[in-house]
Amino acid sequence: MAASYVIDFTVGWSFGEPQASEVRQSGRMNRENLARLAGACCGGKFVVSSAGGAYDAQILDLNRRFWMEFVREYMVFAQLCLAGAVPLLAQTSPLLPSQKAPLSNRVVAYQIEAKYNPKNHSLDAQETLTWTNYTGLPQDRLPFHLYLNAFQPKSTFTREGYEAGNRDVQIGAKWEGKRFGEDVIKSLEVVGMGDLTDQLRFIHPDDNNADDKTVVEVQLPRRVAPNQSITFKIAFHDQFPEVVERTGYKRDFLLAGQWFPKIGVWWKNSWNCHQFHATTEFFADFGTYDVKVTLPSNFNVGATGVQTAETANSDGTKTLVFKAEDVHDFAWTAAPGTKIVEDTVQISSGTVKLRLLMQPGHMSSAPRYMDALKGTMKKFDDWIGPYPYSQVTVVDPPHGGLAAGGMEYPTFITAATTWWVFDGLKIPESVVEHEFGHQYWYGMVGTNEFEEAWLDEGINQYTECKVMDALYGRDVNVLNTPVATADERGIDRISYIGVAEYDPLTRWGWQFLTFRSYGGITYSKTALVLLTLEHIIGEAKVREAQHIYFERYRYKHPTGDDFLNTVNEVAGQNLGWYWNQSVRGTQVLDYRILSAETHRADWADKNAPKKEKKGKTEYVSSVVVHRKGDFVLPVTLEVKFDNGEVLRDHWDGQDRWHRYTWQKKAKLVSAEIDPEHSILLDRDRFNNSWLADSKSHTSGKIAGYWMLITQWFAQLLAWLA
Repeated sequence: MAASYVIDFTVGWSFGEPQASEVRQSGRMNRENLARLAGACCGGKFVVSSAGGAYDAQILDLNRRFWMEFVREYMVFAQLCLAGAVPLLAQTSPLLPSQKAPLSNRVVAYQIEAKYNPKNHSLDAQETLTWTNYTGLPQDRLPFHLYLNAFQPKSTFTREGYEAGNRDVQIGAKWEGKRFGEDVIKSLEVVGMGDLTDQLRFIHPDDNNADDKTVVEVQLPRRVAPNQSITFKIAFHDQFPEVVERTGYKRDFLLAGQWFPKIGVWWKNSWNCHQFHATTEFFADFGTYDVKVTLPSNFNVGATGVQTAETANSDGTKTLVFKAEDVHDFAWTAAPGTKIVEDTVQISSGTVKLRLLMQPGHMSSAPRYMDALKGTMKKFDDWIGPYPYSQVTVVDPPHGGLAAGGMEYPTFITAATTWWVFDGLKIPESVVEHEFGHQYWYGMVGTNEFEEAWLDEGINQYTECKVMDALYGRDVNVLNTPVATADERGIDRISYIGVAEYDPLTRWGWQFLTFRSYGGITYSKTALVLLTLEHIIGEAKVREAQHIYFERYRYKHPTGDDFLNTVNEVAGQNLGWYWNQSVRGTQVLDYRILSAETHRADWADKNAPKKEKKGKTEYVSSVVVHRKGDFVLPVTLEVKFDNGEVLRDHWDGQDRWHRYTWQKKAKLVSAEIDPEHSILLDRDRFNNSWLADSKSHTSGKIAGYWMLITQWFAQLLAWLA
């Protein structure tokens, strides 16, 4: 019987903790495969890839103990196979040895056995869910998400996408049958309560759309007492759509996201189980996942958690077993022909295995993904806190399948690149950085993305700015070419300034004016709010607040107030005046130089000498600073005189305008608000300065507009990719 194994042999010549060296063997133990196994036995390093059964390997550092150690390990391997043991894999624990489980309260325990049919992109599965009632109240009505039902012509998701657009659906786009998806519960039983399939009913808590089937509720025959557990047995069928909104297929590629019935969250003393909207993501409780997936044997698979076993079946399929702990979701991907690249990174919590599933045409981006992932993980480890899981999987979507790209699931992210992405365009790096960052805010902190998306997307966008600065340099971390540069801050400003006055950060995800407003506010404004906060309390305090917030609230589903109060605590002051405007309000920040002038102090003296003498003639200079927007923020004015003198004054911004006047033997040559360029929320920075030299003023404006154009260009390239 053909078999497929993944084996790890440690340098100590025993099965143990994961090493960078791994060997994949599929089919018979032929000479080629034995050679690869030999490399592993000798502590050699491999980068092993598979493309439909064709293998290549790069073998490094083979040592002279090859034959003796190889024979010894091969005999152990053969004995295990003959004994019918499950093949051993490189990783058997989803948590690093340094982590003391459980990390979360483990409200849920999912066991799912699924069989995937790639011919029609469908799946049939059995789900066993054990839910523990930690609500403190008896419960007899429990809601479930059925996210795949969003991809139907009359769903709320489709209607909202048509009206306001989203990342994959254009406003006014016609319905296409290939986008159809469904998650059908065929039967639902509760152990000890019987078959309750006929007690299922669709509910519509957000908009009363009777055609929406993304939330279903079951009525139990009796209440579940506090701290009591019940077990559901659910049979369900999935039809995947062509890739859209973080899930689906493209040719023979599959991203299985939000693919199983998922129970809602008891949060703020009520059930939180929103419909799937065009601009919302997800919210779920922490727990454990034991998942078996059966599919054709030539498919390579990546998933949340770690693979613990693999069995070859007589019908040409294989069954893979995955385990994940202290996570709130489970996603997986499958495709034949992907190339697998593996490495490790050492952080404070231990050695983490890194696994890339690459498209053959994108292999040039593999080292870029890997370098960005390693650098990002080290920065998060240094700045925010430890990553507790033993593996990270990165999926590279196929050509035409980028609707599956740029998405996060626990320990599992999807990236994005194209064949034409050049070195100076940091799309592969920024996507990997951003999606890994979600492992902290979405993954471990676990905020409610339906209602407070800014706590994940926005905080993560801020950390993206900081990490990309550190790894690739400020001002050039998006686009770095001899003729044009762009950075994360500039892109965020472009995204924000066009929608600045429409929505507060606290708006629920599906209630924003448009998808553009959702992105510009939730992502970009939050980043700019925190970058501007550095101007107020200092970068070190903002970073300390993020660290404390993460350590205090991971696995606890915190709220926006929890984050804001943590920042107040670290700052040692009540920043309510700032939060009320920047987070809860829609005030727009815009300060400008309304006027600036210099004239001779003796202009009215008829006897004054007509000829001006530098350093002798006295001048009166004035600058009027105007708060054009409604956002009140203290600002700094810097003025320069032709004798080299530089002065700074601070204005509280409470009034609408303020006039500064100086009398001295020097002419005013320039005036600028926010000379450090640290108030990133300022909507229009072109009106922040004045120059007496009109030529310099014009060249400065041109340089500013050129920078704006290049940032728009970088954003266009990112969209095209």
